Amino acid sequence: MFVRKKRNKSGVISVQIIDKSTGKYRMLKTIGSSSDNMKIEHMVREGEAWIKNQIGVQELDFTDYGHHTMLVLQGIEQIVVYGPTLLLGKIFNEVGFGEIKQDLFRQLVLARLCFPASKLKTTDYLSKYQFLNIDVQVVYRYLDKLYKEQKELVQQISYDHTLKILDNKIQVVFYDVTTVYFDAESEDELRKTGFSKDGKHQHPQIVLGLLVSKGGYPLAYEIFKGNQFEGHTMLPIIDAFKAKYSLDKLVVVADAGLLSNDNISLLEQRGYEYILGARIKSVSRVLKEKILALKLVNGESKIIEIEANRKIIVSYSENRARKDAHNRTRGLDKLEKQIKSGKLTKANINNRGYNKFLHIENTLQVSINKEKIKDDKKWDGLKGYITNTSLNKEEVLNSYKDLWQIEKAFRIAKSDLEIRPIYHRLQRRIEAHICIAFVAYKIYKELERQLKEKESKLSPEKAIEIAKTIYAVKVKHPVTNETYYTTVIKSQEQQYLSKLFDF
Repeated sequence: MFVRKKRNKSGVISVQIIDKSTGKYRMLKTIGSSSDNMKIEHMVREGEAWIKNQIGVQELDFTDYGHHTMLVLQGIEQIVVYGPTLLLGKIFNEVGFGEIKQDLFRQLVLARLCFPASKLKTTDYLSKYQFLNIDVQVVYRYLDKLYKEQKELVQQISYDHTLKILDNKIQVVFYDVTTVYFDAESEDELRKTGFSKDGKHQHPQIVLGLLVSKGGYPLAYEIFKGNQFEGHTMLPIIDAFKAKYSLDKLVVVADAGLLSNDNISLLEQRGYEYILGARIKSVSRVLKEKILALKLVNGESKIIEIEANRKIIVSYSENRARKDAHNRTRGLDKLEKQIKSGKLTKANINNRGYNKFLHIENTLQVSINKEKIKDDKKWDGLKGYITNTSLNKEEVLNSYKDLWQIEKAFRIAKSDLEIRPIYHRLQRRIEAHICIAFVAYKIYKELERQLKEKESKLSPEKAIEIAKTIYAVKVKHPVTNETYYTTVIKSQEQQYLSKLFDF
């Protein structure tokens, strides 16, 4: 606002208060008019005093609602996505990751949870939705620091929090591996082509080993060469975990893919108890006969002692039997089509998948061996578990069932957190990328735990989706130029989430 002296046609000077905050001149008040210079100067001072008074009390005339609405809207300087900070940033601090003081660490973790993308696209998100202008090279340099100085601290913080929520007891751990592929074609010492669990056999990859606690809370991870046999990844991680936290006793749970005589012997030599998925179709003839002689019914399980400190528990499920039969029928249908098309040759005679049912007639023709199918049906619905623990049968079965938690962890990492493809080439940055995903998953699991504790029906995914709709607005006052911030929480689900997590 300012004071204007305007000469009228009659030659008289009018003293007016003018506002130009909207870009257009608008007269707010006429102080008076005169042709006397002394009176004019007096009215000017009166006008200036009026302006000061208006600014001092910070009042606006709200009789013109449209005008002042425009003033407020034009005063908006920033609109940022603020819900993730309120929800996930709070959990980030509660877990203890706030101990790592770099704000970029927090931003990368929250972005991985809400808007997972490459580091270049992440900087674009931070710029557009958080008004943080961070060059991608700054991100790369921070990844180097994370790998060199903070990786171990990250796992320590995660472990300490998990120990706390599990009443200071971590006795059973679950281990599994997956593969993570790269958006690249060339290999190096780490990135190797190998068997891909994503079906990306032509892409270089790494093998990722993950150790979680009961409930699926992440404890430790390690990466290996892409062509590493998964059975050789388990002991290094478990040994390092046990030594780092000075644990006396651990029960290791893993699936049949990690079962080998060498692994079992090493686990026993190092004092571990274990529960492993057993390949009951590959055991000795005598043991096979014992298993099939059990004649189990739905939901029943029995123990077969195989050595002084080892036993196999065999269970039977009608649902599993139906699934086994369905999968075999589907596999055989595919083989039949390939035989008719002439696509199967002698080279296909192997034990991979349903190829085990193939054989050659008269050294020329490939066909399906009906006797093998008949033998295979005997195993429908049967599942075996090899263990040396002192746990009872039900405890063993229940512990193995919890292995789905680690499968869920990999699914979330690959789908919700979009951990792959990896775009990095340097090992230190690859490891830092995995570290960011590890922390993001820890935050996800803690969000899931708190939602359950609060008896909410929201899933973590839905809670994050709602949080992403909550914005903060930065507004400059049109009169005083003071800056104000407000968080927009309007919808019922936004208000519910805000009340649930007290933000």
